[in-house]
Amino acid sequence: MNFPAELKYTKDHEWVRLEGNVAFIGITDFAQRELGDIVYVDINTIGKDVAQEEVFGTVEAVKTVSDLYMPVAGEVMEMNTMLDANPELVNSDPYGDGWMVKVNVSNVADVAGLLSAEDYQALVGA
Repeated sequence: MNFPAELKYTKDHEWVRLEGNVAFIGITDFAQRELGDIVYVDINTIGKDVAQEEVFGTVEAVKTVSDLYMPVAGEVMEMNTMLDANPELVNSDPYGDGWMVKVNVSNVADVAGLLSAEDYQALVGA
Protein backbone atom coordinates (compact mmCIF):
# COMPACT_ATOMS: atom_id res chain seq x y z
CA MET A 1 0.00 0.00 0.00
CA ASN A 2 1.01 3.55 -0.66
CA PHE A 3 1.11 6.31 2.01
CA PRO A 4 2.57 9.50 0.47
CA ALA A 5 4.40 11.45 3.18
CA GLU A 6 3.39 14.85 1.78
CA LEU A 7 -0.31 14.19 2.41
CA LYS A 8 -2.38 14.39 5.59
CA TYR A 9 -4.93 11.72 6.50
CA THR A 10 -8.12 11.22 8.53
CA LYS A 11 -9.26 8.33 10.68
CA ASP A 12 -12.13 8.00 8.17
CA HIS A 13 -9.62 7.24 5.35
CA GLU A 14 -9.64 10.50 3.42
CA TRP A 15 -6.43 12.25 2.37
CA VAL A 16 -5.67 15.96 1.92
CA ARG A 17 -3.11 17.72 -0.27
CA LEU A 18 -2.91 21.42 0.56
CA GLU A 19 -1.86 23.95 -2.11
CA GLY A 20 -2.09 27.39 -0.51
CA ASN A 21 -5.70 27.70 0.69
CA VAL A 22 -6.94 24.97 -1.68
CA ALA A 23 -7.19 21.36 -0.58
CA PHE A 24 -7.45 18.39 -2.92
CA ILE A 25 -9.30 15.57 -1.16
CA GLY A 26 -9.75 11.88 -1.96
CA ILE A 27 -9.85 8.48 -0.32
CA THR A 28 -6.76 6.55 0.64
CA ASP A 29 -5.25 3.54 -1.06
CA PHE A 30 -6.29 1.53 2.02
CA ALA A 31 -9.92 2.69 1.70
CA GLN A 32 -10.23 1.92 -1.99
CA ARG A 33 -8.77 -1.57 -1.41
CA GLU A 34 -11.26 -2.20 1.40
CA LEU A 35 -14.21 -0.99 -0.70
CA GLY A 36 -13.29 -2.88 -3.86
CA ASP A 37 -14.05 -1.69 -7.37
CA ILE A 38 -15.42 1.88 -7.29
CA VAL A 39 -18.32 2.29 -9.73
CA TYR A 40 -19.67 5.75 -8.86
CA VAL A 41 -18.70 8.89 -6.94
CA ASP A 42 -21.54 11.23 -5.88
CA ILE A 43 -20.60 14.72 -4.70
CA ASN A 44 -23.71 16.77 -3.92
CA THR A 45 -22.03 19.67 -2.12
CA ILE A 46 -20.48 21.69 -4.99
CA GLY A 47 -20.59 25.40 -4.10
CA LYS A 48 -21.53 24.69 -0.49
CA ASP A 49 -19.66 25.30 2.75
CA VAL A 50 -19.06 21.99 4.49
CA ALA A 51 -17.95 21.69 8.11
CA GLN A 52 -15.03 19.52 9.14
CA GLU A 53 -16.13 15.87 9.58
CA GLU A 54 -19.45 16.51 7.79
CA VAL A 55 -20.48 14.24 4.87
CA PHE A 56 -19.66 15.84 1.51
CA GLY A 57 -20.61 12.94 -0.76
CA THR A 58 -20.59 9.19 -1.22
CA VAL A 59 -18.54 6.61 -3.03
CA GLU A 60 -20.21 3.50 -4.41
CA ALA A 61 -18.41 0.21 -4.84
CA VAL A 62 -19.81 -3.00 -6.28
CA LYS A 63 -21.10 -4.21 -2.90
CA THR A 64 -21.46 -1.06 -0.74
CA VAL A 65 -21.94 2.70 -0.52
CA SER A 66 -19.73 4.68 1.84
CA ASP A 67 -20.00 8.28 3.06
CA LEU A 68 -17.14 10.71 2.43
CA TYR A 69 -16.22 12.94 5.38
CA MET A 70 -14.75 16.42 4.98
CA PRO A 71 -11.28 16.54 6.54
CA VAL A 72 -11.17 20.37 6.65
CA ALA A 73 -13.92 22.98 6.76
CA GLY A 74 -14.42 24.95 3.56
CA GLU A 75 -16.33 25.54 0.35
CA VAL A 76 -16.40 22.68 -2.13
CA MET A 77 -15.22 24.39 -5.31
CA GLU A 78 -15.38 21.52 -7.76
CA MET A 79 -15.55 17.78 -8.24
CA ASN A 80 -13.04 15.88 -10.32
CA THR A 81 -15.12 15.54 -13.49
CA MET A 82 -12.88 12.74 -14.79
CA LEU A 83 -14.60 10.50 -12.22
CA ASP A 84 -17.93 10.83 -14.06
CA ALA A 85 -16.64 8.72 -16.94
CA ASN A 86 -13.87 6.89 -15.07
CA PRO A 87 -14.73 6.22 -11.40
CA GLU A 88 -12.13 3.44 -11.47
CA LEU A 89 -9.46 6.18 -11.27
CA VAL A 90 -10.11 6.07 -7.52
CA ASN A 91 -8.83 2.46 -7.57
CA SER A 92 -5.98 2.88 -10.03
CA ASP A 93 -4.65 6.30 -8.92
CA PRO A 94 -6.20 7.33 -5.57
CA TYR A 95 -3.58 10.02 -4.84
CA GLY A 96 -3.32 11.41 -8.38
CA ASP A 97 -6.09 11.48 -10.98
CA GLY A 98 -8.47 9.82 -8.49
CA TRP A 99 -8.84 12.92 -6.28
CA MET A 100 -12.50 13.74 -5.58
CA VAL A 101 -12.95 17.42 -4.69
CA LYS A 102 -11.14 20.74 -4.52
CA VAL A 103 -12.01 22.79 -1.45
CA ASN A 104 -11.34 26.42 -0.57
CA VAL A 105 -10.20 25.85 3.02
CA SER A 106 -11.76 28.08 5.69
CA ASN A 107 -9.05 27.49 8.28
CA VAL A 108 -5.70 26.12 7.08
CA ALA A 109 -4.93 25.20 10.71
CA ASP A 110 -7.48 22.34 10.35
CA VAL A 111 -4.83 20.49 8.33
CA ALA A 112 -2.38 20.52 11.26
CA GLY A 113 -4.81 18.38 13.28
CA LEU A 114 -4.85 15.57 10.70
CA LEU A 115 -2.75 12.41 10.75
CA SER A 116 0.71 12.14 9.24
CA ALA A 117 1.46 9.27 6.85
CA GLU A 118 3.20 7.39 9.67
CA ASP A 119 0.27 7.90 12.07
CA TYR A 120 -2.21 6.77 9.40
CA GLN A 121 -0.14 3.66 8.64
CA ALA A 122 -0.21 2.79 12.34
CA LEU A 123 -3.99 3.35 12.42
CA VAL A 124 -4.63 0.87 9.60
CA GLY A 125 -2.01 -1.59 10.80
CA ALA A 126 0.14 -1.41 7.68
